Amino acid sequence: MKLNNLTPAEGSTHARRRIGRGPGSGLGGTSTRGHKGAKARSGYKKKIGFEGGQMPLQRRVPKAGFKNINHKEYFAVNLSTLQSLAEAKNLTKIGIAELQEAGLTNGKKLVKILGNGELKAKIDVEANAFSKTAEEAIKAVGGNATII
Repeated sequence: MKLNNLTPAEGSTHARRRIGRGPGSGLGGTSTRGHKGAKARSGYKKKIGFEGGQMPLQRRVPKAGFKNINHKEYFAVNLSTLQSLAEAKNLTKIGIAELQEAGLTNGKKLVKILGNGELKAKIDVEANAFSKTAEEAIKAVGGNATII
């Protein structure tokens, strides 16, 4: 077997229809496009969701809900997590950089400290937001809750 002997498998290839090459081909004249209408024109492109003039689904179904453009997405970190981080790395001040280093947040979202768990160590915490219970718990042990 040589490269010049290779042929495609039986039935795997078909002759391309040569459209618009005169009436003798049987595919001349309108070139299989029919008479007039949008599909007969050059540059025709069917829009996504087009249903032949019927009201499309995305317009039939009512819109629902509300998206607040001022909504802020926070990454939640609990007091118990701060306590375990402070014990593990012997920290007295925890900011976003320390949380990111520990793999608790990514640099994109804002950070909010929540009051779940117990805080025993005196820690100065810097974050974008605090819940009331978290702020009270941090101040109760003598730490500071600073909003960035």
